[in-house]
Amino acid sequence: MCGIAGYMGLTEPSQENVSDTMEVLKNRGPDYRGCCHIKPENELISLTLIHTRLAIIDLDPRANQPFKINGFSIVFNGEIYNYLELRHELISEGYEFHTNSDTEVLLTAYIHFGLGFVDKLEGMWSFGLWDPRKQLLILSRDRFGEKPLYYRQDESGLYFASEVKAITSLSGSKPAINFEQVLRYNLLGYKSLYKKDQTYFSGIREVPNACTITVGMDMRISENRYWRPEFGQVDISLADAIDGARHFLTESVRLRMRSDVPVAFCLSGGVDSAALTSIASKTLGADVNTFSIIDSDPRYNEYENIMHTVADLGCNHHIVRISESSTIDRLKEQIAYHDAPIATISYFVHSLLSEKMSENGFKVAFSGTAADELFTGYYDHFLLHLYQLRNHKEYQQCRNDWQTHISGFVRNPALSDPDLYIKNPGYRDHVFDNASEFRTWLNPEHAGQFDLGYTEETYCESLLRNRMLNELFHEATPVILHEDDMNSMRHSVENRSPYLDTGLFDFVYSLPEEFLIREGYGKYLLREAVKGILNDKVRLDRRKKGFNASIHSIVDFQDRNVRDEFLDPSSEIFRYIDHGKVMGLVDEPGLPNHYSKFLFSLINTQIFIGQFQ
Repeated sequence: MCGIAGYMGLTEPSQENVSDTMEVLKNRGPDYRGCCHIKPENELISLTLIHTRLAIIDLDPRANQPFKINGFSIVFNGEIYNYLELRHELISEGYEFHTNSDTEVLLTAYIHFGLGFVDKLEGMWSFGLWDPRKQLLILSRDRFGEKPLYYRQDESGLYFASEVKAITSLSGSKPAINFEQVLRYNLLGYKSLYKKDQTYFSGIREVPNACTITVGMDMRISENRYWRPEFGQVDISLADAIDGARHFLTESVRLRMRSDVPVAFCLSGGVDSAALTSIASKTLGADVNTFSIIDSDPRYNEYENIMHTVADLGCNHHIVRISESSTIDRLKEQIAYHDAPIATISYFVHSLLSEKMSENGFKVAFSGTAADELFTGYYDHFLLHLYQLRNHKEYQQCRNDWQTHISGFVRNPALSDPDLYIKNPGYRDHVFDNASEFRTWLNPEHAGQFDLGYTEETYCESLLRNRMLNELFHEATPVILHEDDMNSMRHSVENRSPYLDTGLFDFVYSLPEEFLIREGYGKYLLREAVKGILNDKVRLDRRKKGFNASIHSIVDFQDRNVRDEFLDPSSEIFRYIDHGKVMGLVDEPGLPNHYSKFLFSLINTQIFIGQFQ
């Protein structure tokens, strides 16, 4: 895990800008800083590659980057988990290796296999690679978009980096705020942020997940999507489906345990993270260290479940408790590092975990990201599942199970009707919670200026699977990955997500839909796959609390200074959003959750604009 940046164009960046960029990326890579300049023969174009290293695999300086082999050069952020298997394959083809790093395997694999080599990779990555034979700069990002890669092209050339601030420092030019994205965040919520090919800054784009970009001497960008998710049901028994899920998940954890530095696990009270921790401990025999956030708010307090897992595994456990102290100062520091508002309260809180892990000497963290999108983890999935099984022999039993075991937990009135999607297959109002009201808060002169509509990509005919894939690639998971990456890298910790494994994904998305939810259990396959591994108190707990926190746990709205700082009617954001509506909201006692989320977004936006305008 590292920081990368680079430039391709007619004018080489100044040494001052290069140094500033290395300083900007120091948290991502505190162990080494490197830079190289490449000038292709008989060409006006030059190339600069910058790397800051967080040493995880092969800690020796021989694995530092930029890494070079016979004129080929690479700067790489991430981990190739199957590098040992690839290394063995390449050795059988006659290649020799001089390090034990995955970086050398990555570059050698490109040299041998060509651009299609990404199909062989299992891991998370973003990299910039120079091919002297074809005189191409190659930018690539992993299948699920775990590792960030931003770029900007203007008249001076092409800039790319792990963080927006690194593009700013390398180019010496500050991008303008993209207020359409700001309003999307405020009025529609975090699930809208990856619906459009936009970022919080004009002219700054992200390399899409599962894409490779090539740039030649003519500076033209060519984008290629090398992988697309597929969905097709196979004929398989339920017992074999459970065995397969167990196999692929265990193999994913085993590969991701490869590290030359200590690893730790984020542990909540839910199935997702506890399953990973239990597999590592009981199946793989690891000496497990765990870290948990505890919120005093009973809606989000998972202490009891967490301690059941801790007691069952006998792991070395660390607790972080939420406090209001210095909240705004922490939030300002976090926004400045993220180059963006923080998506939700839970990601603000998550930063406390990364900080605690770093303080205790850990450089790798495991999280349960994407289990919900892989195995069915949200309450609307139950209703979509009922829709899919409406003509199936098990429909009535599934409906009865939902009524008996799940309906009492559902707080959203719209999702309390088991026939919701049978009556209206196109219902999506819950995706952007309360957005229909918040849209009316946009000042009239800007009402038609921005595209704030809803879009959903079509992956397959299944309503349930298509919803889950949109959550995985556009709504929930991309936001989590961005926040997890920035939170962890701020404290020089690498975040790994075992549920985002290609083999596991391909297997689970080939299974019959009736296996996904059974006996009133969402994530039925996951729960059964870890039977005998994960303690039953957590494994059989149907209630979903989620990793979250109350706004009142971190912000005191009775503090006059807080209100004065963020509710000034002359603030830039109130050019777009009705100040009176917001003031009425602030003075309302006992705010519902969606209004609390809005206030958190507004506070973030005010800080963000103040820092980056």
